[in-house]
Amino acid sequence: MKTVFSTEGLHPRNAFKAWKDKISELGATVEQQRLDDSVFEAKMAVARVGSIAMNRSTMGAVRNEATTCLIPRHGDDGLVMATFTYAGRATSCQDDRSSVQRKGDLVVIDHRPTVLTTSRSSDCLVLQIPRARLESVLGPTRLYTSLTVGSEFASTSLALTFLNELIQVGHQMTPDAADRMASIGVDLIVASIAERIAREVPQPLYGTVVVQRAKAYIEAHLSDPTIDPPQLAAAVGVSLRRLQQLFHERGQHIYDWIWKRRLEVAAARLADPGCAHLPIGMLAYASGFTTRAHFSRRFKDQFGVSPSDFRLAKRLDGA
Repeated sequence: MKTVFSTEGLHPRNAFKAWKDKISELGATVEQQRLDDSVFEAKMAVARVGSIAMNRSTMGAVRNEATTCLIPRHGDDGLVMATFTYAGRATSCQDDRSSVQRKGDLVVIDHRPTVLTTSRSSDCLVLQIPRARLESVLGPTRLYTSLTVGSEFASTSLALTFLNELIQVGHQMTPDAADRMASIGVDLIVASIAERIAREVPQPLYGTVVVQRAKAYIEAHLSDPTIDPPQLAAAVGVSLRRLQQLFHERGQHIYDWIWKRRLEVAAARLADPGCAHLPIGMLAYASGFTTRAHFSRRFKDQFGVSPSDFRLAKRLDGA
């Protein structure tokens, strides 16, 4: 990681102001207040692996508040903060939920009014990750912002270990490889949060919640032809065998559900006048099919007519 700020060499009287100026320069819109009278020390290093920007910061005891009047100055860029605590103690408050993070813990903070406090000599790693990536699997961020995902979860420990290693070798990777590895890191974070959320859900509802998250993930990734049950299980944080069992308990098979939804989405697009100018092959690829022939065969098995005949019939119905 590249160091972009350090109070080393600064006069103690100027250290905190210099830190605040740096935070403002980086685009953060927060009010900062010191919580003790000790000599303020801080350091920040940054890195980017693929599409994921991250920073590691050590600092003194500080209260950071993002208010409703400050947030609009920065705007909503579709990202949320996933923060791992390396050392010290942090407290986060968002969406009427307050929690404490210690060594190895993870917490997610969205772009809404927030209060974050750090203890003296706190050390944390912050990743900017797409909100849509979380919500496609876990639902709205309000369900899990400021929820401590503890280091006692194996998935949390695995995610942090992976990210630490990735930071070390990321600069050696090709852009494509870096993007793939960063995506895996985000998937591990999602799995960690999913495991934590599961603890909050009453046991009788747990299976239903997992299946709902799996179906939400499928909806968000229908255009990806590589999506399969093992990938889906990893995304929602359960074993493949367990996910298959949960689908079977509801009279469904994972692959059948994926193909069913692909065909239903394709049919809706074929019937949509706004998509009338799009070739059938393009609609097939956008629905996760790799060839038009495969799409046509499955479509006819499902609906009893070819995609072109289906589109024509819907056009005549609407005439």
